[in-house]
Amino acid sequence: MGRFHAHGTDHDHPHPDHSRYGTATERVEVLERILGENERAARANRDAFDAAGVTVVNLMSGPGAGKTTLLVETLRRLAPRRRIGVIEGDIETSLDADRLAGLGASISLVNTGNGFGGECHLDAPMIASALPRLPLADLDLVLIENVGNLVCPAEFAVGEDRRVMVFSVTEGEEKPLKYPVMFRAVDLVLVNKIDLLPYLDFDLPAFRRNLDAVHPGVGVRMLSSRTGAGVDAWCDWLVQSSQGLGPSTEVG
Repeated sequence: MGRFHAHGTDHDHPHPDHSRYGTATERVEVLERILGENERAARANRDAFDAAGVTVVNLMSGPGAGKTTLLVETLRRLAPRRRIGVIEGDIETSLDADRLAGLGASISLVNTGNGFGGECHLDAPMIASALPRLPLADLDLVLIENVGNLVCPAEFAVGEDRRVMVFSVTEGEEKPLKYPVMFRAVDLVLVNKIDLLPYLDFDLPAFRRNLDAVHPGVGVRMLSSRTGAGVDAWCDWLVQSSQGLGPSTEVG
């Protein structure tokens, strides 16, 4: 369900300060408690999603890759024909949630800085806290916009059906090699901001080779949230997923 990691911060959950624990045994016990709690919560979330008949997609990326802009365009296309809920994760502010308001989706905001220690990801208990604010039984699809981070979100399952990464061409073709956990954890990689390719030195073939080195055969779609190129194909993938079909591996 997840992997343990530490950032050397002083909050206790879910990344304990190792200086508080004097032995390796104590650290292992803390790790087991953290992962056990997340696994139990993820199973409970999964049961709730299954009972409601809703498909859940966990959308992850580094900061600034364009998740929120993509969600805006996604809701504009899908909300008229699909009942959608969004769990919006951010450390502080409601800025991203506000951008999604009025587009036909039910929105539930989770600020990880509000009682969760300012975490760099959403975990299963945080998702559980968001569910009472969504009409699950009336939804077809729930989209989770995770906190922008290239490591932490991939390490905590939340009960989702699919994991999708939004990768921006401004980030560099080496990122799959530097952050393999994220790229290995997903069912689909959306290569965003392709409208900027003429102005960058981004090496797309090298990116594809690097991605294949860490996650052979993962689905890839090219798109631009700003121009709308490729967004319809992404929406088609979401519709297929919400109809219970397997994830597409088509390269587009």
